[in-house]
Amino acid sequence: MIIIHATLQVNPEREEQFLAEAETLLNATHEEEGNISYELYKHVSRSNVYIMVEEWRDAEAVAGHNASPHFTGFAAKAGEFLTAPLDVKVYNGELFSK
Repeated sequence: MIIIHATLQVNPEREEQFLAEAETLLNATHEEEGNISYELYKHVSRSNVYIMVEEWRDAEAVAGHNASPHFTGFAAKAGEFLTAPLDVKVYNGELFSK
């Protein structure tokens, strides 16, 4: 399993635009083959910071997502609402069941 944490610093004046674009991205990504989870969270103490927490079956699923129209469309518009480059961390994980 691949886990990705992408931290996004959003221009407060463009937050509504960001959230609208992110909702489109989230909805389409949830339908992708190989996506386990894809969620957006807002930082509690830093109001303009969000983190996308992603879980993928494998690297092939991530590659498919990165080439998808909904992801490339979001990435193309990111400069309109982000104030800093994405901070992306990628982890390999194992799923344990109880």
